[in-house]
Amino acid sequence: MSSLVSSLNKVLSGAVFFFCTFNLAQAQTSEYQVQHLEPASWWIGMKHPEVQLMVHGNKIAELTPVIDYPGVTIQKIQHSDNPNYLFIDLRIADNSAAGNIEIKFQRAGQLIARHNFLLQQRRNGSAQRQGYTPSDAIYLLMPDRFANGNSGNDNVPGYSDKLARQVPGARHGGDIQGMRLHLAYIAGMGFTMLWPTPLMENAQAINSYHGYAATDFYKVDPRFGSNLDYQQLVQEAKQKGMGVIQDIVLNHIGSNHWWMKDLPTKDWLNYPGQYTETNHIRSTIQDTHAAQSDKRRFADGWFVKTMPDMNQRNPFLANYLIQNSLWWIEYADLSGLRTDTYSYSDREFLARWSHRIMDEYPQLNIVGEEWSMNPNIIAYWQRDKNNHDNYRSSMPSMMDFPVYQALHTSLIGDAGKPAEMMTMYEAIANDFIYPHPNNLTIFEGNHDTPRIFSALNEDIALNKLAFVMLATLRGIPQMFYGAEILMTSPKQRDDGKVRGDFPGGWNGDQVNAFSGKNLSAAQQDMQNFVRRLFNWRKQQAAIHTGKLIHFLPENNCYVYFRIAGKETVMVVINRNDKNTELDLARFAEVLGPTQKARDIISEQEFTLEHKLKVKAKSALILELN
Repeated sequence: MSSLVSSLNKVLSGAVFFFCTFNLAQAQTSEYQVQHLEPASWWIGMKHPEVQLMVHGNKIAELTPVIDYPGVTIQKIQHSDNPNYLFIDLRIADNSAAGNIEIKFQRAGQLIARHNFLLQQRRNGSAQRQGYTPSDAIYLLMPDRFANGNSGNDNVPGYSDKLARQVPGARHGGDIQGMRLHLAYIAGMGFTMLWPTPLMENAQAINSYHGYAATDFYKVDPRFGSNLDYQQLVQEAKQKGMGVIQDIVLNHIGSNHWWMKDLPTKDWLNYPGQYTETNHIRSTIQDTHAAQSDKRRFADGWFVKTMPDMNQRNPFLANYLIQNSLWWIEYADLSGLRTDTYSYSDREFLARWSHRIMDEYPQLNIVGEEWSMNPNIIAYWQRDKNNHDNYRSSMPSMMDFPVYQALHTSLIGDAGKPAEMMTMYEAIANDFIYPHPNNLTIFEGNHDTPRIFSALNEDIALNKLAFVMLATLRGIPQMFYGAEILMTSPKQRDDGKVRGDFPGGWNGDQVNAFSGKNLSAAQQDMQNFVRRLFNWRKQQAAIHTGKLIHFLPENNCYVYFRIAGKETVMVVINRNDKNTELDLARFAEVLGPTQKARDIISEQEFTLEHKLKVKAKSALILELN
């Protein structure tokens, strides 16, 4: 009996001990709960097998992470000046197996908290994925303003910026489902790449629709859809012959980012204590005479008050941003990146970031936004440029703002100067400045510029000339949604109105550009013109890879050739308000004594012998036989 009592006492004692331990562990788990672990997943077989995890939780730095998983080892555990963060450097062997990894967080050997981390296999050929090239044409759209495919996510609990379609700067309800429903339209227009403006969560009080003030780098905004919806968008686009380019922001975050409540380090942001706006003078970076204070003000100043500027000199933040870009490329199966406000970020970080992305994906393409009309400033950032200060970038492409400006001013003039096709000639003549001019991204407009039809004084003939140049000059063409149906805007910058709703994207729209319902005759004509032009371009090796030979404009008529092997395309841009006759002897070094040609716009056949008549304010795109 005494032995039985003794045994029962031991069992009860053990039970009480277990109960107490369990309760203590539960209490400590609650106290030390992991609130964020980013990235939440990674891949086996990356060129660089290391990944750094950011862990955020109350007093999490007091705990020690432990992993027991074949092929995955903790290389280093690092702390910041904030006890609510720790950073875990993992190494993932190529022979690791995919699966859920449990990360245990211990104190004095006792389990306090745990969190899962997903390890995945890469897609076959992922590292060698082909990015967009001059054989592609990009359709840029703003998701909130393109099509509302799911009205159920128009307003989401917890997000204060609500649907108000009648307000230009409010959310209008466009989403990922809307894009998915109309992929066939975009592909049918002849475009092979889709660039949506950022889809990441923007939990801002106002102006959240545009996406450029991220509040969570790893989460699609639920008013657009889910991360899975985004994956499906990319998959369905590929099925229709299109890749997807992700718009990312390295320079700043939204003021409601979860970091702002508990910054990972004291120096996570630039000018954290006192709002200091950037001077927006991009030339300071290359200026050999610039004051250091001006350089710092440009790179470190905040874009606006609601967009805190990140300090990429912080090594933890630099790793975070690099890994985030890699994560989205791999997760969503992207064909490229577009980088907003490119030069505003720390210069040395940008060199490291661009090198790491291209080292992992050598065939990918990335385009940076450097809003300057000076080709020397644009060229500074492109890969293989020999710069005066030995700065080495790995950026394959940049947005060609000088050609954007020339596209407009050559057709309508500028500051009292008349329209001169020599303006475009000289912009293209500057190509010697660039290491890879054919890989620049040229464009007629974007979400920050007036609509081209409005900028060209709603002159349809000039509008068509602009699109002919966009489709046939060197580079990768990008068109802003709605330009194909002559959407308009104020000539002065007015973001909400520039980013108008695409007609037909909402139930009840009286005009439907997807079906053609109630489009005007001029809109239908322009839509058909763009469709014919870019579907023709898809098959033209001379336009994709051909040498460009241009001739000095005479009588405001610009003539250039694109030549690849036996394929030759002759482009004639007549800006004159009257018919023009060209003396073909000028072009003898390209043309033979007699050439047969077909104009792809009118489908008219020509015999090129002595003279060529060109109608006023019109273009010819001649395929030479």
